[in-house]
Amino acid sequence: MTAAMDIAIVRPWWRKPRTLRFIAIPAAGVLTAFVLSAWFGGAQRTLRLPAINVEISTVTQDMFRDFVPLRSKVVPRDVVYLDALEGGRVERVLVEPGDVVTAGQPLVELTNTQLELDVLDREARLVESITQLQAYQTQLEQNRLSNDKALASIDYDIARLTRALERRQALTESGMLPREASDTVSDELDFMRKLRPLQARSNEQQNRLRVQQVPQIAAQLSKLQQDIEITRHKLDQLTVRAPVDGLMTAIDLKVGENPARGARLGEITPDTGYKLSADIDEYYLGRLRVDQTGTIDFDEHQVTVRVKRVLPQVTEGTFKVELAFEGEPPRGLLAGQGLQGKLALGNDTPALVLPAGAFLAETGGDWVFVLDTGRGEAQRRRIKTGRRNAEQIEILSGLVPGEQVITSNYSGFARIDRIELVH
Repeated sequence: MTAAMDIAIVRPWWRKPRTLRFIAIPAAGVLTAFVLSAWFGGAQRTLRLPAINVEISTVTQDMFRDFVPLRSKVVPRDVVYLDALEGGRVERVLVEPGDVVTAGQPLVELTNTQLELDVLDREARLVESITQLQAYQTQLEQNRLSNDKALASIDYDIARLTRALERRQALTESGMLPREASDTVSDELDFMRKLRPLQARSNEQQNRLRVQQVPQIAAQLSKLQQDIEITRHKLDQLTVRAPVDGLMTAIDLKVGENPARGARLGEITPDTGYKLSADIDEYYLGRLRVDQTGTIDFDEHQVTVRVKRVLPQVTEGTFKVELAFEGEPPRGLLAGQGLQGKLALGNDTPALVLPAGAFLAETGGDWVFVLDTGRGEAQRRRIKTGRRNAEQIEILSGLVPGEQVITSNYSGFARIDRIELVH
């Protein structure tokens, strides 16, 4: 009975151990691959954005207009700065900003007691030096006169003794005078004749020396006189005068102030016209050259300007360019007035272009999000760009005509791979 009741249990094929092993091994491999892929970043980092919040532009084959925008300011062509050549206390301020001044007009009066004392001391020492030179000059002239007088005296003695000797020799020969009297006069005459060339050579040497020294003394006297004038002029510099005709554009001094030597007191703008000063993005530093031309919009007209100076120092991402008007500047310009225009960098050429947008601030033109209209999303893609202006970017590779690109602000998108646009 027991044997009749025992029934053999047969497992289904899918529950047999051998079958389970064949199923489990591939499944584990797939599961492991999926986990590793998710763990090591195989999934794209995605951001969901409302489609209305992004700006989309189309890549087109068009003419690239090679220019740089100009945001310039009208500035005076020349500015003359007023500095304190000598420091001192401000006694009077004779002009105000906005006054028209003429060359030589007094602007500020200063006082400086120490400078006045220094000038007096310097002047006294210069006068003393002049007096000594003049005394030496007088002494040279007196020596010349004395030497000439000495030589004249010798010549006189020679003539006198010659006549005396002739008379005495005649008397000696007649026996009326002793021989000794004639010999005494002869000896004196010989001495004077020997003395004369010595005195003449001495006079000649001293005269040559005097001829050399007199011009030198005169030059030194002239230099000392100039030094006196310069020294006295220091006191004149305490009255600051306008060096040129023009408009007093800046001066801010109060009576009682003590500006130091070399301190800036103000500035004058001569009536020599205006120029333009523009700040240009550092991206264009290598492409700007002197004599490049551009246009400025003024009073509903376009005015031609030319680059006169490029200042290569970059400050806060920009550098300065100075431009001059071609021909006569337009009437009605005011200092500080802002003008806009364009500066040509080259000729218009066919190119693959993308409208410029705020995305450049984050990407620098190295990558963009390209729209897939069928899937309603945008994928990140690396691109290569060339020239650019305020309106266009030249695409060298990475995009083709007709593709659409998100060109609005990419702030916060640096680590995003895909953007889903939600309508």
